[in-house]
Amino acid sequence: MKIYLDNAASTPLDKEVYNAMTPYLLDQYGIPSAHHGYGRDAKAAIETSRANVAKLLNALPEEIIFTSGGTEANTIAIISAVNCAFIDHIITSPFEHPSVLNTLNALKRKHDIRISYLKHDERGNLDLDHLQYLLRTNTRNLVSVMNANNEVGNLNDIETIGLLCKKYKALFHTDAAQTTGRYRHDVNNLNVNFLAASGHKFHGPKGIGFLYCRKGTRLSPALYGSKTENIPGIIGLSRALAIAHSEMEAQEKYIRGLKKRMIQQLAERLPSLTFNGNSEFSAKSIYTILNINLPPANTNRSLVQYLDDNQVAVTGGNSSSSIVLKALGIESHTDNIRFSFSKYNTVEEIDHVAAVIAAVYQTVAA
Repeated sequence: MKIYLDNAASTPLDKEVYNAMTPYLLDQYGIPSAHHGYGRDAKAAIETSRANVAKLLNALPEEIIFTSGGTEANTIAIISAVNCAFIDHIITSPFEHPSVLNTLNALKRKHDIRISYLKHDERGNLDLDHLQYLLRTNTRNLVSVMNANNEVGNLNDIETIGLLCKKYKALFHTDAAQTTGRYRHDVNNLNVNFLAASGHKFHGPKGIGFLYCRKGTRLSPALYGSKTENIPGIIGLSRALAIAHSEMEAQEKYIRGLKKRMIQQLAERLPSLTFNGNSEFSAKSIYTILNINLPPANTNRSLVQYLDDNQVAVTGGNSSSSIVLKALGIESHTDNIRFSFSKYNTVEEIDHVAAVIAAVYQTVAA
């Protein structure tokens, strides 16, 4: 039995999304800049998709910019804040995606940008009093905080963060790659200037994402010259997001059940098990991610490798290879595994994986 529990990295493409994309791969191959019928059809398809995405986020169509994925969306947002709004102080957390942290470090070297990292507790909960202090004592601020952490699943209170940014006239960027298609985002209520998302995180195609940029917030050009749009990808992303919204409540209930079952099964079999971040707490973590910590075992092979041998796909390792686990103070000699679930996983798969990992741990710990 092959089991895929790495959905935080990438989700399987929904067959309905594939069917929506197929005509734009085989028959409708015009580009929107062309001055003929094929071009006009391509332009209309893109703008319809843009309007559909905007409607689901309570945004204006012109506020949706299609990108090659979450990394490009995050990078454009942060660079635009520095270049166009003359931001010189960025407040973030040590738990952000590398596309954010690497961009910040590059800007620090090139533009002498000041970076402040929010304080946090041992679970990774951010100190919003510290955020308010930093906003109050600095000017020309950008806050860049993700909605849900991609490794341990912690949910950040972006509603409150947005209100603080509005109060202190700071720009706010959030990486919502893990939560778009899982929760309903109303960008007006969130008070965000930038929101980044990636299609392949919610059963859409790879190589396509979008950036929400609030009207009146200026963007710095990513390219000089024309860019051929990924029309099949745009069509697929739009359809995938529509499906995700139409199934959201049912899928959330179903996947929460899978995660709860995995927690129960592992806790019963592995009494020495602990959980990283807030991943075991349903109210404090995204329902698609569970991150566990196991004591060291007397083996040269990791538990992730053993699971792979048993045709179970997960992500994991030790804190030396994870900036998130390192920031949480997780000991480097322990094994850590991230399970991430989707609507295509089953109860039978959860039970099988729990049994395999228990047997694997007993084998390597003996």
